[in-house]
Amino acid sequence: MTRIETTFATLKSQNKKALIPYVMAGDPNPSNFVGLLHDLVKHGADMIEVGLPFSDPMADGPTVALAGERALAAGTSTRDALKMVEEFRTTDTQTPIILMGYLNPVEIIGYDKFVALCEQSGVDGLLMVDLPPAEAGSFTQHLTDHAMNEIFLLSPTTLAERRQQVLTHCGGYIYYVSLKGVTGSATLDTDDVATHVKAIKAETDLPVCVGFGIRDGASAKAIGMHADGIIVGSALVEHFADIDANDDEAIGIAQQKIMAKMDELREALDSLSA
Repeated sequence: MTRIETTFATLKSQNKKALIPYVMAGDPNPSNFVGLLHDLVKHGADMIEVGLPFSDPMADGPTVALAGERALAAGTSTRDALKMVEEFRTTDTQTPIILMGYLNPVEIIGYDKFVALCEQSGVDGLLMVDLPPAEAGSFTQHLTDHAMNEIFLLSPTTLAERRQQVLTHCGGYIYYVSLKGVTGSATLDTDDVATHVKAIKAETDLPVCVGFGIRDGASAKAIGMHADGIIVGSALVEHFADIDANDDEAIGIAQQKIMAKMDELREALDSLSA
C-alpha cells in the first residue's frame, strides 16, 4: 500500500475525515516552506497537496495563481519544490505529500526523470491538472511501480466516458471539484456536492475528497458529512498575499493565521466522528 492508501485506511478505522491543505511550494519564501509543511501536520493535516509553481495555471483562481507568481518570483522551480519535499521527508516519514501542477514542467524534465526525482524526494501522489486519463499512457503504471498514486479530477460537468476513465486509472483518492469554476470560488451547493459524491462512491471504493470553495469550519463540516476528506487551498494561501516575502515577522503572523484556520477545519471535521 502507498502512504496515501495507508493513511485513508487508518482514518477509516478511526471514523475520521481527511484534512488535506494545499500550499504552493516556495510561497512566500522558499526558506520558510519546509517549516510550514511541518506546522500543517502539527495542526491536523493528514496529507498535504504541494503546488508546483507554473506560469499558466489554468485551473487556479486568482488567490492560488498569485501564490504561484510569488513562488516563481522567489526563484522556486519544480526541482526546488522536490528538494523541499525531500527535506521535509528527512523528519516526517508518514505524512503523504501530493504534488499538484501542470504537465509542461514535467515534460521539460522528462517523465522518467521526473518520476525518479519524485521517488527520491518521497512524493506519494501526483495530480497533473492538464493530463487526462485517456492520454496518460503508461505514466499511471509507472507511478504505481514506484509506490505513487496518480490522482485525477472529477467535476459536476464530467462526461460519463471521461468519468469512467478517471475511475479506472485513478489511485489514492478521487479529487471531486465541488463547483463549476476555478480554485477559491465562493459558491458552494452542499446538496449538489452530496448527490455527486454519493454517485461516485457507488462506482468506486476509492476515497472521495472534495475541494474548491471550502473556506471555513461550517463548509468543511457540511462537505465532510458526505466526503472522505476535504481539500482547502485558497483560504490558507490568501494569508501570504500582500506581505513582504523577506519579512520573517510578517510571514510568521501569516502562518499563525493559517494554523488558526487549520485548527478550525480540524475541529469541524472531528466533530463529525465525536
